[in-house]
Amino acid sequence: MSSKHERKVAIVGATGVAGQQFVAALQNHPWFRITTLAASERSANKSYGDALRAPNGAVRWYCDEEPSPAVLALPVKDAAHLDASDADIVFTAVESDAAREIEPRLAKHVPVFSTASAFRYEADVPIAVPGVNLEHLDLVETQRRDRGWKGFVVPLPNCTTMGMVVTLKPLLDAFGVKQVCMTSMQGLSGAGRSPGVAALDVLDNIIPYIVGEEEKVAKETGKILGRVQAGTIAPHGALVAATCTRANVREGHTEAVQVQLERETTLERVRATFAEFGREFCARNLPSAPRRMIILHDDPFRPQPRLDREADGGMATSVGRLRLDAAGLRYVLVSHNTKMGAAKGAVLTAEHMVDAGKI
Repeated sequence: MSSKHERKVAIVGATGVAGQQFVAALQNHPWFRITTLAASERSANKSYGDALRAPNGAVRWYCDEEPSPAVLALPVKDAAHLDASDADIVFTAVESDAAREIEPRLAKHVPVFSTASAFRYEADVPIAVPGVNLEHLDLVETQRRDRGWKGFVVPLPNCTTMGMVVTLKPLLDAFGVKQVCMTSMQGLSGAGRSPGVAALDVLDNIIPYIVGEEEKVAKETGKILGRVQAGTIAPHGALVAATCTRANVREGHTEAVQVQLERETTLERVRATFAEFGREFCARNLPSAPRRMIILHDDPFRPQPRLDREADGGMATSVGRLRLDAAGLRYVLVSHNTKMGAAKGAVLTAEHMVDAGKI
């Protein structure tokens, strides 16, 4: 089957911030066509346009790209009772508790690509990062066999993990990685609208703690950088220490990263390694792929979320402030948390699997 054969897709959690990013990424997609939208019971049996409208009349649409009239007219189904057997692919953007109920039921029949953490840490589930660990996706055959599913569940990592592992993978392959210390300044969209972050809490402020985030970053980084062995993933052993904060920025995660490498190198070699990373993957020209996995900045005041989060359609990781000294390799990155770090990254993973003949 040609990779360009149109696939019918369902979006579960379509009214939330990440669900809306799925709509924006898919409504004009050359390979995929949105046929089904699902959300909570309170949105069910409404048109998508009506489901987005708050009681006060405000349209709660988050993305810069406007939803198409065709998508706004689609009916919203109850996610808890969704039958997606007529879809070729399902994208889910729901809370972890809901995902644990919904995703296995759908995966019995159809591939599921998820932004939730519900299945990230299970032995037969790969955490997908496009261009970084796509060989892990072979584990879906173990899922299918052991769970008796026709489909599978493939989650993305936490959005904070995403940009960091994109930069760590080339360093690991070229120089080895012993230890990583990272401090994040995360965009508000990562908290969603419900429960989100109260406006008066974050205005003129930085919130110094995000529940569960630091543990996710450490655990997921080891799994993503690990190796597939005997039907599971042996995590990489590098120590990962994260401090995750919420900043008064609408979109985009900024991270200050310090890496202890296993082998000595030079700043010139690090720059070349970053610049070369992912060229083969990007050259495949998948519809949602960036032109470059990593964009390097010489300007010491870059990257910045306002200037760099949309780089290559929100799919490239921007890196600057490269320093190499006795403290290790240090740099600052910006990654788009709801595009590469969530919806559009999941779409790109699905594109890869279609193009590789796995769907």
